[in-house]
Amino acid sequence: MTIKQKTKELTILFFGDVVGKIGRRALAKVLPKLKQQYKPDLILINGENLAHGKGITPKILREVLSMGVNALTTGNHVFARSEILPLLKDKNVPIVRPANYPAHVPGQGTKIIKVGNKAVLVINLLGRVFMHNDLDCPFRRIDQILKRYRQEKLVAILVDFHAEATSEKQALARYLDGRVSAVVGTHTHVATADTQILPKGTAFLCDIGMVGSQNSILGSKKEIVIQKFLTQMPQILEPAMEGPAIVDGVLIKIDPMTKQAISIKRIDQIVKF
Repeated sequence: MTIKQKTKELTILFFGDVVGKIGRRALAKVLPKLKQQYKPDLILINGENLAHGKGITPKILREVLSMGVNALTTGNHVFARSEILPLLKDKNVPIVRPANYPAHVPGQGTKIIKVGNKAVLVINLLGRVFMHNDLDCPFRRIDQILKRYRQEKLVAILVDFHAEATSEKQALARYLDGRVSAVVGTHTHVATADTQILPKGTAFLCDIGMVGSQNSILGSKKEIVIQKFLTQMPQILEPAMEGPAIVDGVLIKIDPMTKQAISIKRIDQIVKF
C-alpha cells in the first residue's frame, strides 16, 4: 500500500513599503529571527520607497537582497531614480514594476520566482482611484496576465495591488477570488485589520502597512507634512530618520497543489535601535 505524502505548504513573508534607511535597518534587524521562526520559502518586500523614501538604487537593491529578500514589488515611484532603469530592463533582476504601465516602459510587470523546483508567479498592479496616473485598467490587465500564464505549472500566484482606495483593492480581490493565491495591498503605509481568506481561497488584506519610522507621518518627517496641511503649499517630503521603527508584514501559507491560501497573519513589530 502506498501512502500519499502530504505536500509541504508554501510559506511567504511579505513586507509593506520599506521607507528609507531606517526601514532598511529595521528590516535587517527583524529578518533573522523571523526566518528562524517561520522558515519562509519566499520573502518579498514592496521596495519603491527604499532610497531615501522614493525609488531604488543598485546599491540598495544589493543591500536588501543580501538580507535574504527574494523579490521586490514596486508602485508609482518605481521610476523615481534613473540609475535603476538598466536593472529594470534585466529580466534576471527580481524587481517587478506595475504591469498596467504602457508596454514599452522599462521593466516587467510579472516575474516567476523559483522556490526550489517550484514556480511562484508575482504580479504587481497600480490602482487608478486617487492615484493621478493614466494607466491601463488593472482588472482587464490581470485577466490578460492570467490567460498568458495558464499553461505554466505554478504553485502560487501573488498579487501586490499598489493602490489608494480600499474599495478598489477589495473589488480586485473579490474579482480574483479563486484565481490567485493572494492579493495584498500596498501604498498607504497604514496596516489594515482585514486579513482574511475569501470564499474561494484567496488570501487578502487592504494594506500591509510599512517598514519605517514610527515617529513620522507615513514614513515622512511629520513637521513637513503638517506644514503642507497648514499652508497648502508644495513641500519636499523627507523620510524620517529617528526610531523606533514599525515593521508591518504578512505571513501567508499556501497549498501548492490547489494554489489556495491556508492562512494569512499580520506581522506587526516595533524595532528599537
